[in-house]
Amino acid sequence: VQLVESGGGLVQPGGSLRLSCAGSGFTFSSYAMSWHRQAPGKERELVAGISSAGGITNYADSVKGRFTISRDNTKNTVYLQMNSLKPEDTAVYFCNAVRFGSIRYSYWGQGTQVTVSS
Repeated sequence: VQLVESGGGLVQPGGSLRLSCAGSGFTFSSYAMSWHRQAPGKERELVAGISSAGGITNYADSVKGRFTISRDNTKNTVYLQMNSLKPEDTAVYFCNAVRFGSIRYSYWGQGTQVTVSS
């Protein structure tokens, strides 16, 4: 099982980035996907989530209206479009795949750094 994030980098305040997370080794379309972030000295927090078929999304209050999560199950990829970025969005961003049932399966990517600074 692999989750590989990409698309992070350095961006100025007010700028945009699109993160991608490609999954392999599991049935991607059966898993809910989410993005989380962790800033230095802080706990990891949920940023956005999307259901397995993509019909349901949820967002942290801090990113509502600025970030959009989406997925393409034909490409086994989940995206996070981040607009109007702020310095407080600086963090390592991780994607997560989870499937609930009699056994809960959860996988994490290695993370991608996003730095918002002028």
